[in-house]
Amino acid sequence: MKKLFVIMALLPVMAGAQSLEECQQAAERNYPLIRQYGLIAQTTELTVSNIRKGWLPQVSASAQATLQSDVVSWPEQMQSVYQQMGLDMRGLRKDQYRVGIDVQQMVFDGGAISSQKNIAREQGKVQEAQNEVIMYQVRRRVNEMYFGLLLLDKQIQLNHDLQEVLAANERKLSSMYERGTAAKSDYQTVKAERLNVVQQVSSLQAQRNAVARMLSMFCGLEVKDLEKPQATSLGMQSAGQRPELKSIDAQLRLADAQEKALDAALMPKLSVFVQGYYGYPGYNMFEDMMSHRWSWNGLIGARLSWNIGALYTRKNDKAKIQLQRDMATTSRDVFLFNNQLEQIRQNEDIERYRRLMASDEEIIALRSSVRKAAESKLAHGIIDVNDLVREINNENAARLQMSVHEIEMLKEMYDLRFTTNN
Repeated sequence: MKKLFVIMALLPVMAGAQSLEECQQAAERNYPLIRQYGLIAQTTELTVSNIRKGWLPQVSASAQATLQSDVVSWPEQMQSVYQQMGLDMRGLRKDQYRVGIDVQQMVFDGGAISSQKNIAREQGKVQEAQNEVIMYQVRRRVNEMYFGLLLLDKQIQLNHDLQEVLAANERKLSSMYERGTAAKSDYQTVKAERLNVVQQVSSLQAQRNAVARMLSMFCGLEVKDLEKPQATSLGMQSAGQRPELKSIDAQLRLADAQEKALDAALMPKLSVFVQGYYGYPGYNMFEDMMSHRWSWNGLIGARLSWNIGALYTRKNDKAKIQLQRDMATTSRDVFLFNNQLEQIRQNEDIERYRRLMASDEEIIALRSSVRKAAESKLAHGIIDVNDLVREINNENAARLQMSVHEIEMLKEMYDLRFTTNN
């Protein structure tokens, strides 16, 4: 139902020619990995909530029964004296029992719980940043299909134009054949060439339908007509907005949080506690020596603890964290280096396509002039029909070449935008 609502909401936008940006946005909304953002956020909040509960009183219950080899007892001389006084000092029993509860409340933890919460949040941000890196690649895949579809549309359009040129010459040769000024084979040659071009458009249309279906599935919407993107010019740009760099920044922040946790591990911890149990013997051992009865016992106090064991591994732990930083910094340098190389290549390709398109226009004008001259020569019997077909195909090839150069240039421009995320 939710997906249907999104589709209905976007129908007005996608009803006309669809732009590259609209397809990219639709693909990002439709890509299954988008749901992982919510799952990461929920997991992080649950983890932080569990860590926060470290401030709640920690309650533990226990029960034990023991049999001791020896117990506290009165010396024999004192037992004789007590017996003479009429007192039965039996001493403690060797079988002892205890059912109790222990409640401990943290008062000061040296920032351990706070540092654990920060680590959990930063880990969540690292996962989200890594997820964003994968999601960003969706744009490149959309670019590939979108410009591939544009190129196929242009090829189909040029195919129809070629059919019209061949059909016009076919009609002209048919008229000439009827008047006896052209051979029947000339007419049949042009007709066969036109039918061959008709067959080619069937193959192009099948390719277009396949790519359109893939793009539609990727976007979650039916993609029909495309809007030709405008030419852009960026030049060398900073790649600071790329999600890969944001992911590296998140890793560095996680390393900082982990280092602060090492400092918190060295701090002393203060807590208050309450202990109580029902059993035998109790805290009043003199009375328990005389009366072997279970009793209620309890105590309350404060505990200050300082575990210096973290000092043993602190140096190595800090070195490991620094290595993580160094690896992340190296990854950043490698990414920026490769990104700059990619920008140089893409800018050079864009300029190359500009130069090719400038000469393409002149080539098309020349090929068109030669084709028209060939049509005139054929009408006067100077050349045969094969020469005309060759010139028609040469003109079409020139137009197709220019279209390929134009689409490839546009693709490189938008790939450059992908490279810089600008």
